[in-house]
Amino acid sequence: MASAEHIARRLQRLEWTTRYRPVHINTLFLGAFSPQNEKDFLYAPGGEFQGEAALLLEAVGISTTGKAAEAVHTEFQRAGFFLAHVLECPLEDVNGLPSEAQRALKTRLPAMATRIRRSLKPKRVMAVTEALAPAVEDIVRLDLGCPVLLDRGKPFRLVNSAGENVPERFREALAGTSKD
Repeated sequence: MASAEHIARRLQRLEWTTRYRPVHINTLFLGAFSPQNEKDFLYAPGGEFQGEAALLLEAVGISTTGKAAEAVHTEFQRAGFFLAHVLECPLEDVNGLPSEAQRALKTRLPAMATRIRRSLKPKRVMAVTEALAPAVEDIVRLDLGCPVLLDRGKPFRLVNSAGENVPERFREALAGTSKD
């Protein structure tokens, strides 16, 4: 059972997200877990984009400098982008066990696939968080009704790692010019 606070927070995030859902979704960015911090949540109205939100906006080439949150959200929406998470509530207490988080993620995948197929209907899905890595094979096997874009068989990371230009590969895949 979820607490009243948890449900209220979930409903608030749902309201924020729904406000900026494009009618026609070109690219659905699929994350694993909704972020804990409101400033990391892309659709929060505060305008202080941090964490996942800031990284995704930078990766798609949307600047937040000098713009109101609503203007940023509208630009993201008009580009046909939508961010969703397999687990829409932030991952709270899984007793510090990654296996519990993975189990929760894999358990929720069929329902998410149904939502993608029946409601969201994107032209493509782009896996964008490393936390999806344990479920990538399961995601690819699901009938989503559209292609799933991956970075060399893994979810796209939104930050560089040693010697790799991850954002460049991300933008190539987004533009449809990926060499993979």
